[in-house]
Amino acid sequence: MSNGGIIGPVNDPTRGDLTTTFTSSGCYSSPGFGPGQADYLVVAGGGGAGAEGGGGAGGYRTSFPGGTKLSIPSSPVPVTVGAGGAGNVYPAPAGAQGNSSSFNPGPAGITSTGGGFGSAPTAAGSGGSGGGSGDSCRGGVIGSGNTPPTSPPQGNNGALGFSNLVNFTTGGGGGGSGSVGNAASGPTRTGGSGGSGSVNLITGSPVTYASGGSGGGDGTGSVGGSATPGGGGKGGGLTNPFPAPERAGTANTGGGGGSGGAPGGAVNGGAGGSGIVIVKQYAAGPYSIAPGVWSLQCQYNFKKQGTWTATATISVDYLVVAGGGGGGSRHAGGGGAGGYRTSFPGETKIALDIGSSTPITIGAGGNGAPGGLPNSRPDGTGGSPSIFSTITSTGGGLGKSGAASGPAAGSGGSGGGGAGASCTALPGGPAQGGTGNSPPVSPPQGNPGGNGNPASPYAGAGGGGACAAGSNAGGGGAGAGGAGKSNSITGSSVAYGGGGGGAAYFFPGPGGAGGNGGGGAGGTGTPRTAGTAGIANTGGGGGGGGSCGCNNSDGGNGGSGIVIVRAPSGANLGASPGTNTVTTLPAPAGGCKVATFTVSGTLTT
Repeated sequence: MSNGGIIGPVNDPTRGDLTTTFTSSGCYSSPGFGPGQADYLVVAGGGGAGAEGGGGAGGYRTSFPGGTKLSIPSSPVPVTVGAGGAGNVYPAPAGAQGNSSSFNPGPAGITSTGGGFGSAPTAAGSGGSGGGSGDSCRGGVIGSGNTPPTSPPQGNNGALGFSNLVNFTTGGGGGGSGSVGNAASGPTRTGGSGGSGSVNLITGSPVTYASGGSGGGDGTGSVGGSATPGGGGKGGGLTNPFPAPERAGTANTGGGGGSGGAPGGAVNGGAGGSGIVIVKQYAAGPYSIAPGVWSLQCQYNFKKQGTWTATATISVDYLVVAGGGGGGSRHAGGGGAGGYRTSFPGETKIALDIGSSTPITIGAGGNGAPGGLPNSRPDGTGGSPSIFSTITSTGGGLGKSGAASGPAAGSGGSGGGGAGASCTALPGGPAQGGTGNSPPVSPPQGNPGGNGNPASPYAGAGGGGACAAGSNAGGGGAGAGGAGKSNSITGSSVAYGGGGGGAAYFFPGPGGAGGNGGGGAGGTGTPRTAGTAGIANTGGGGGGGGSCGCNNSDGGNGGSGIVIVRAPSGANLGASPGTNTVTTLPAPAGGCKVATFTVSGTLTT
């Protein structure tokens, strides 16, 4: 077939579907597809076991196969992977409920509820699937599944135990996504096994998720329930006291924890397994790229003009994260995360000339505000930008200090959190959070900071993160830093760009948590503690410094930024000075070269 004078074959690649698995919380960005459709699997954390009853499985919700797909926006989507609930610690009768998992929480997204806790002989917890309990004669009540209700149901009820009221008791199994928990057997003195899980092929391989934890046995001849496929833990008994790892639900399955059982219920219950979120986004269709060769006509024209100077280039992916902003002092806001910009995976790469050198700038984290007296504290500083070729990520905004001049927190890659008002109120009321994605880029490089609280307890807000805005301070205390984003450009998933947590004022409540991705935690008021620094080379914002009366603690420094460049296997990358590194990724990454810059330097190609 004629190819119009092109030297070599004409390439016509097509883009396939992409499956992304989250085993920890992060952020999903559409990989170059733009808005589209995706199947999902969202499994919550399993419930912890009680002294007799097994924990319920985490809620199980999926569109695969054949269900209604989700609409995926072009903007990043927050993803939460729920932790499993803790098992009971003797002599407490009950474990703890699992935590919810979500993809784009809210009406447009999917949330699965954590599994209910196991108990004995009191009522078990309700949740995605309900926890198992002891026998009803002694007050046992099963936990309800599919709570709150969804369609199709996200889980099933737990089961009751059995007791002869003389010398043995056995617990019921927790509910699973596929069936109710199994009741304990009186004749065999055996705890009930957990409800069955569900098999899903969204990853291309059959995997079973969300089975209930098994009940335990307590007393003469008692036997714990066997494990059920899908991550549920084994139940222990006098005759089969399984070790703790076997009683725990399996990580990233949402399995319920198995009861410890044994004489007097003195063996602690197993923890529930953590949840998982899997997204399978479908390609909108084929796309075309330049074949990477020159036509004969182009060569002829350039040669005739004496300008045949075609330079060989290499296309590289990049991740550029700026330095995080410093936290403020005195019921202060947390620092905003450094701007987060990336091409990986699936976005537009940067072309570099082979044999060239490219300067790399790593932005420093901003300084936290100094503590001390008097009430009016100065602000800290924002983070510094990181730069690679044509890509600049802006430093994170400073977290506002209480009673410092001016009401606004700093703007930047992500905005700083606002400070709370108090008897030395800021002009115009509580400080507003700083603006994120400033200056604006597409996709956005960050999010705004939260707003401080104008009323008691006068706490500071969280700084914005790469994936989510900082949380406002409220009646419950200081705001948490916004979540960062996970990226696998290095071959492993690492979170970057978490916002700093806001600080508490006077009252003993905790400071706001730092955002996942290196954000520092906010300080407390009583006892008065300083803000935690953002983690180096994550761009995390620093936590705000707490205050008690007129005494004020330091804000945390922002974390420094990072630049990572990923090139095909044939590339000859170099990184200087020596603290920066170049590594070769193993299969299945195909030997790609990855240059990581933790300090400013030079990339050679």
